[in-house]
Amino acid sequence: MARLTAEIPFIHPDCQISDSRFGAYVEIGAGTRVANSSFGDYSYCDRGCDVANAEVGKFANIASATRIGATDHPMQKASLHHFHYRASLYWDDVADDADWFALRAGRQAQIGHDSWIGHGALIKPEVRIGHGAVVASGSVVTKDVAPYTIVGGNTAQLIRRRFSEVVAEQMVELAWWDWGHDRLKACLPDFRNLKAEEFLEKYA
Repeated sequence: MARLTAEIPFIHPDCQISDSRFGAYVEIGAGTRVANSSFGDYSYCDRGCDVANAEVGKFANIASATRIGATDHPMQKASLHHFHYRASLYWDDVADDADWFALRAGRQAQIGHDSWIGHGALIKPEVRIGHGAVVASGSVVTKDVAPYTIVGGNTAQLIRRRFSEVVAEQMVELAWWDWGHDRLKACLPDFRNLKAEEFLEKYA
Protein backbone atom coordinates (compact mmCIF):
# COMPACT_ATOMS: atom_id res chain seq x y z
CA MET A 1 0.00 0.00 0.00
CA ALA A 2 1.28 3.48 -0.85
CA ARG A 3 2.56 5.43 2.15
CA LEU A 4 1.12 8.77 1.04
CA THR A 5 -2.60 9.43 0.72
CA ALA A 6 -4.88 12.23 -0.41
CA GLU A 7 -6.71 12.36 2.91
CA ILE A 8 -4.06 12.75 5.63
CA PRO A 9 -0.54 14.23 5.45
CA PHE A 10 2.26 11.85 6.48
CA ILE A 11 3.89 13.64 9.41
CA HIS A 12 6.99 11.97 10.84
CA PRO A 13 7.77 11.96 14.59
CA ASP A 14 8.78 14.97 16.68
CA CYS A 15 7.23 17.60 14.41
CA GLN A 16 5.71 20.84 15.68
CA ILE A 17 2.74 21.88 13.55
CA SER A 18 0.65 25.00 14.23
CA ASP A 19 -1.88 27.02 12.21
CA SER A 20 -1.00 25.20 8.98
CA ARG A 21 -2.77 23.45 6.12
CA PHE A 22 -1.70 20.51 3.98
CA GLY A 23 -2.87 19.29 0.58
CA ALA A 24 -3.04 15.73 -0.71
CA TYR A 25 -0.01 13.39 -0.64
CA VAL A 26 2.07 15.71 1.56
CA GLU A 27 4.97 14.44 3.70
CA ILE A 28 6.65 16.33 6.56
CA GLY A 29 10.04 15.05 7.71
CA ALA A 30 10.98 14.19 11.29
CA GLY A 31 11.75 17.03 13.67
CA THR A 32 10.32 19.70 11.38
CA ARG A 33 8.49 22.79 12.56
CA VAL A 34 5.68 24.19 10.37
CA ALA A 35 3.92 27.34 11.55
CA ASN A 36 1.33 29.55 9.85
CA SER A 37 2.04 27.89 6.50
CA SER A 38 0.44 25.83 3.75
CA PHE A 39 1.78 22.96 1.66
CA GLY A 40 0.21 22.23 -1.73
CA ASP A 41 -0.53 18.75 -3.06
CA TYR A 42 2.43 16.32 -3.34
CA SER A 43 4.89 18.65 -1.65
CA TYR A 44 7.29 17.36 0.97
CA CYS A 45 10.11 18.42 3.22
CA ASP A 46 12.87 16.24 4.62
CA ARG A 47 14.10 16.15 8.23
CA GLY A 48 14.72 19.11 10.48
CA CYS A 49 13.15 21.89 8.42
CA ASP A 50 11.75 25.12 9.82
CA VAL A 51 8.91 26.57 7.74
CA ALA A 52 7.08 29.64 9.02
CA ASN A 53 4.74 32.12 7.36
CA ALA A 54 5.08 30.43 3.98
CA GLU A 55 2.92 29.32 1.08
CA VAL A 56 4.44 26.20 -0.48
CA GLY A 57 3.08 25.25 -3.89
CA LYS A 58 2.43 21.80 -5.31
CA PHE A 59 5.18 19.21 -5.91
CA ALA A 60 7.76 21.26 -3.98
CA ASN A 61 10.92 19.35 -3.01
CA ILE A 62 12.41 20.71 0.22
CA ALA A 63 15.65 19.13 1.46
CA SER A 64 16.63 18.66 5.09
CA ALA A 65 17.61 21.48 7.46
CA THR A 66 16.03 24.12 5.23
CA ARG A 67 14.60 27.28 6.75
CA ILE A 68 11.81 29.10 4.92
CA GLY A 69 10.40 32.41 6.12
CA ALA A 70 13.24 33.00 8.58
CA THR A 71 11.94 35.68 10.93
CA ASP A 72 13.63 39.02 11.62
CA HIS A 73 14.43 40.83 14.84
CA PRO A 74 13.32 44.47 15.26
CA MET A 75 16.57 46.19 14.29
CA GLN A 76 15.09 49.68 14.36
CA LYS A 77 14.14 49.45 18.06
CA ALA A 78 16.26 49.93 21.17
CA SER A 79 16.78 46.18 21.59
CA LEU A 80 16.90 43.19 19.25
CA HIS A 81 16.03 40.78 22.07
CA HIS A 82 12.65 39.11 22.23
CA PHE A 83 11.98 40.08 25.85
CA HIS A 84 9.93 43.04 24.63
CA TYR A 85 7.77 41.12 22.13
CA ARG A 86 7.67 37.79 24.01
CA ALA A 87 7.17 39.58 27.31
CA SER A 88 4.88 36.90 28.80
CA LEU A 89 7.96 34.64 29.06
CA TYR A 90 9.44 37.09 31.56
CA TRP A 91 6.50 38.68 33.40
CA ASP A 92 3.23 37.12 34.46
CA ASP A 93 1.24 40.33 34.02
CA VAL A 94 2.54 41.52 30.61
CA ALA A 95 1.15 40.36 27.24
CA ASP A 96 3.19 39.60 24.15
CA ASP A 97 3.36 42.23 21.39
CA ALA A 98 0.51 41.07 19.16
CA ASP A 99 1.25 43.71 16.53
CA TRP A 100 4.81 42.46 16.03
CA PHE A 101 3.65 38.86 15.56
CA ALA A 102 0.92 39.97 13.16
CA LEU A 103 3.55 41.81 11.10
CA ARG A 104 5.71 38.66 10.96
CA ALA A 105 2.78 36.46 9.98
CA GLY A 106 1.87 38.75 7.10
CA ARG A 107 5.33 38.65 5.50
CA GLN A 108 4.86 35.35 3.69
CA ALA A 109 7.47 33.57 1.60
CA GLN A 110 6.13 31.80 -1.51
CA ILE A 111 7.59 28.59 -2.90
CA GLY A 112 6.55 27.78 -6.47
CA HIS A 113 5.24 24.52 -7.88
CA ASP A 114 7.80 21.80 -8.68
CA SER A 115 10.63 23.78 -7.11
CA TRP A 116 13.68 22.27 -5.36
CA ILE A 117 15.10 23.85 -2.24
CA GLY A 118 18.52 22.35 -1.44
CA HIS A 119 19.85 21.20 1.93
CA GLY A 120 20.39 23.94 4.46
CA ALA A 121 19.07 26.76 2.30
CA LEU A 122 17.57 29.81 3.99
CA ILE A 123 14.76 31.78 2.35
CA LYS A 124 13.85 35.14 3.82
CA PRO A 125 10.30 36.48 4.35
CA GLU A 126 8.42 37.89 1.35
CA VAL A 127 10.71 36.13 -1.14
CA ARG A 128 9.03 34.36 -4.06
CA ILE A 129 10.64 31.24 -5.53
CA GLY A 130 9.32 30.73 -9.07
CA HIS A 131 7.83 27.52 -10.44
CA GLY A 132 10.47 24.94 -11.37
CA ALA A 133 13.29 26.93 -9.77
CA VAL A 134 16.24 25.34 -7.94
CA VAL A 135 17.92 26.84 -4.87
CA ALA A 136 21.37 25.33 -4.27
CA SER A 137 22.31 23.84 -0.91
CA GLY A 138 23.41 26.34 1.70
CA SER A 139 22.08 29.36 -0.18
CA VAL A 140 20.70 32.46 1.49
CA VAL A 141 17.89 33.81 -0.67
CA THR A 142 16.92 37.44 -0.10
CA LYS A 143 15.35 38.28 -3.48
CA ASP A 144 12.77 36.69 -5.78
CA VAL A 145 13.91 33.79 -7.96
CA ALA A 146 12.59 33.57 -11.53
CA PRO A 147 10.80 30.39 -12.73
CA TYR A 148 13.04 27.59 -14.02
CA THR A 149 16.29 29.20 -12.92
CA ILE A 150 19.03 27.88 -10.63
CA VAL A 151 20.43 30.15 -7.92
CA GLY A 152 23.09 29.66 -5.27
CA GLY A 153 25.38 31.37 -2.79
CA ASN A 154 25.21 33.86 0.04
CA THR A 155 23.45 35.92 -1.05
CA ALA A 156 21.97 33.78 -3.80
CA GLN A 157 22.75 34.77 -7.39
CA LEU A 158 21.69 33.34 -10.75
CA ILE A 159 23.82 30.34 -11.77
CA ARG A 160 21.99 29.46 -14.96
CA ARG A 161 18.58 28.81 -16.46
CA ARG A 162 17.17 25.29 -16.32
CA PHE A 163 15.34 25.80 -19.62
CA SER A 164 15.17 28.58 -22.17
CA GLU A 165 12.71 31.35 -21.41
CA VAL A 166 10.39 30.00 -24.11
CA VAL A 167 10.37 26.49 -22.65
CA ALA A 168 9.96 27.88 -19.13
CA GLU A 169 6.94 29.93 -20.20
CA GLN A 170 5.41 26.89 -21.93
CA MET A 171 5.92 24.74 -18.83
CA VAL A 172 4.22 27.34 -16.62
CA GLU A 173 1.37 27.57 -19.13
CA LEU A 174 1.01 23.78 -19.29
CA ALA A 175 0.72 23.71 -15.46
CA TRP A 176 0.92 19.92 -15.29
CA TRP A 177 0.94 20.24 -11.48
CA ASP A 178 -2.80 20.83 -11.69
CA TRP A 179 -3.43 17.47 -13.37
CA GLY A 180 -5.40 14.85 -11.48
CA HIS A 181 -3.83 11.89 -9.69
CA ASP A 182 -4.97 9.40 -12.34
CA ARG A 183 -3.61 11.48 -15.21
CA LEU A 184 -0.25 11.81 -13.47
CA LYS A 185 -0.10 8.02 -13.19
CA ALA A 186 -1.05 7.56 -16.84
CA CYS A 187 1.71 9.96 -17.89
CA LEU A 188 4.42 8.45 -15.66
CA PRO A 189 6.33 6.90 -18.61
CA ASP A 190 6.60 10.32 -20.24
CA PHE A 191 7.63 12.06 -17.01
CA ARG A 192 10.33 9.43 -16.66
CA ASN A 193 11.61 9.31 -20.21
CA LEU A 194 10.93 12.53 -22.10
CA LYS A 195 13.00 15.69 -21.95
CA ALA A 196 11.08 18.87 -21.18
CA GLU A 197 10.91 19.91 -24.83
CA GLU A 198 9.60 16.49 -25.86
CA PHE A 199 7.09 16.54 -23.03
CA LEU A 200 5.80 19.91 -24.16
CA GLU A 201 5.59 18.77 -27.77
CA LYS A 202 3.32 15.92 -26.68
CA TYR A 203 1.16 17.70 -24.09
CA ALA A 204 1.21 21.44 -24.69
